[in-house]
Amino acid sequence: MTAECIHPAQAVLGEGPVWDAARQLLWWVDIEKCELHCFDPATRSDRAWPIGERIGFAVLTARDDLVIGTGRGLARFAPETGAVTAVANPERDVPGNRFNDAKCDPAGRLWAGTMALSEASGLGSLYRIDATWRITRIVEDVSISNGLAWSLDGRTMFYVDSPARRVDAFDFDLESGELANRRTVVEIRTGFPDGMCIDLAGNLWVALWGGWGVACFDPRTGAQLAKIEVPVEAVTSCCFGGVKGDELFITTASRDLDAQGRARQPLAGSVFVARLEVRGAPPHLFAG
Repeated sequence: MTAECIHPAQAVLGEGPVWDAARQLLWWVDIEKCELHCFDPATRSDRAWPIGERIGFAVLTARDDLVIGTGRGLARFAPETGAVTAVANPERDVPGNRFNDAKCDPAGRLWAGTMALSEASGLGSLYRIDATWRITRIVEDVSISNGLAWSLDGRTMFYVDSPARRVDAFDFDLESGELANRRTVVEIRTGFPDGMCIDLAGNLWVALWGGWGVACFDPRTGAQLAKIEVPVEAVTSCCFGGVKGDELFITTASRDLDAQGRARQPLAGSVFVARLEVRGAPPHLFAG
């Protein structure tokens, strides 16, 4: 399978795509340019808002706004005005860290991870944020907190700490949000796992930093089932979207390329789409 470039964004570190089913738009971020983007696939137009700080993620909420994660903590973003309102910073005492990837679980809790700007190992954490904005550190000693997904029955949470080169699973208590029984379900042999999502068949689609694509894995067996080839080495994340939910939107990066690398990868930093025979569900909304 191959992916089509739908937006030659020239992002430095394109990341965090999330499909807005209500608006039929794709939200994504350029971490290093400190920008939040909104892309309209119907018109192929893109709008950017400068955030003034590295922005790792944006998630949709039940209040019709977005929660964003930056180097200064968690904030709310109002699409109508572009206003950013700071809410909380659980790592105020760790100025060398920033928020990276995040997702909401089926109960509407936000799970957001951090990493060191230096990418030093073990300095990040994974936090659970309840609808009341109670923030709890759940996983410590994280290096680069990345992809998250939940099984269709809500009883398993999948998680990526990129340098470990694997996808781990936890038993997940949907009512309490507690985790147990961490184990590895997928080993990554080419590149490093980055962002990921899950389809309605229960298979994981994992972006491969350094792997030139997005691979599909069966978390029940660990087997690789398919791969979408992308003409960019640093593939960062993916999400299902589109009218039917069968389009996989893919973000990429150009951050580590020199002049020769950019010449060989002219589409680095672009947004891509692959049209698949499987579908994914819309993202869960933050209940807070």
